Amino acid sequence: MTSLRKLGRSDLEIFPLNLGGNVFGWTADEAASFAVLDAYTAAGGNFVDTADSYTAWIEGNKGGESETVIGKWLKARGNRSDVVIATKVSQHPEYPGLSAANIKAAADASLRRLGTDYIDLYYPHFDKEEVPVEEIVGALDELVKAGKVRHIAASNISPERLQSSLDFSDREGLARYIAIQPHYNLVSRDTYEGELRDVAARGGLSALPYFSLAAGFLTGKYRPGTTVESARSGRAAQYAESERGRSVLTALDEVAQAHDAPVATVALAWLAGQPTVAAPIASARTVEQLPALLGVAELKLTDAEITRLTQASA
Repeated sequence: MTSLRKLGRSDLEIFPLNLGGNVFGWTADEAASFAVLDAYTAAGGNFVDTADSYTAWIEGNKGGESETVIGKWLKARGNRSDVVIATKVSQHPEYPGLSAANIKAAADASLRRLGTDYIDLYYPHFDKEEVPVEEIVGALDELVKAGKVRHIAASNISPERLQSSLDFSDREGLARYIAIQPHYNLVSRDTYEGELRDVAARGGLSALPYFSLAAGFLTGKYRPGTTVESARSGRAAQYAESERGRSVLTALDEVAQAHDAPVATVALAWLAGQPTVAAPIASARTVEQLPALLGVAELKLTDAEITRLTQASA
């Protein structure tokens, strides 16, 4: 059985694949979402990521649809204590921003949709630099003290603001970020590597990268000159036409062939092997897409293979 990993300096133990909930209520309806969640947990998975704004971008949706689906699934399965649930605040149309009052109101709304009385990991989704870090961290600390949130994490934040937040928590003895959710993958490395990763490493934070498969490009199904019908195909097609994208695909194909493994598994395994990374985030709209993602828990790349992929993506 796949061993769980400690998340940062916390007591949370997580599966090495963080299942993305952005497709729930979007490209996966309730039945398909339930099937994916069932298959993921049956394979040993225990870590589900969502946000209060998912899926407000769909016409007719209000935001919170993903949380609602997850909440219904948790109630139907009766397994709340077995699953680590992460959600986020700042982008819901009715709860925008990171004022202290909004953070608390949005958390209560998320709790209602999830049908639970606590959130395991709570993120400010996108940092709002007009709000002092003291106000944000202070509000999050109040949620932790109230038992509504177990741990807090950061996402889409500058190195300077992350360091200031950690310093404030340490100085005042308040709840402290245990993880960071950066945009990070084989074709987008400068979005995390460098100063932001250095701050995370010094602070003992675990990284949970989103866009781990670059909008599907790193599954290998998007190739130069091909057309794929997908809600995210436009972004992936741009990678396919770039020199870096083609170089990465060539290296992924070589390593995947050596392991008789899907390209997506190899891309996730490279990411999982990077400093600070605890569990890449990836989503599946069908059960059939899950095995390639779950494979990251077992695939171990050699140092030479990691180097090959790293050089190809430079």
